[in-house]
Amino acid sequence: MKNELKLKRCPVCGNVVRVYNDTNIMCCSKEMIDVKPNTVECAVEKHIPTYEHVEDEIYVKVNHVMEKEHYIEWICLVADNKEYMVKLYPEQDAQARFPYIKGATLYAYCNKHGLWKTEVE
Repeated sequence: MKNELKLKRCPVCGNVVRVYNDTNIMCCSKEMIDVKPNTVECAVEKHIPTYEHVEDEIYVKVNHVMEKEHYIEWICLVADNKEYMVKLYPEQDAQARFPYIKGATLYAYCNKHGLWKTEVE
């Protein structure tokens, strides 16, 4: 699927890995499980990345708390064969800048509520 970010998560330790080929991966002696975007029941508006298009860039923001126990770990833009990722840390703002690429997909990963995405128009 175009602009799809495939991730797997360990059910024991919570480790998340990027997957390029659909294969079984083990961690902590358990098979890692697929991470599907926008599937956890919680406050959607606090997890979906939003953006503002300014000239040839987009300013991305996630309206989410950034506490040590609960925060957005990273924001990523995926477009065709390109990926841009910004790693985030607690107590910093959940925001990033990326090149504007119409049709790209924006992803945000919450350490408690998983993967969220939106399309760039």
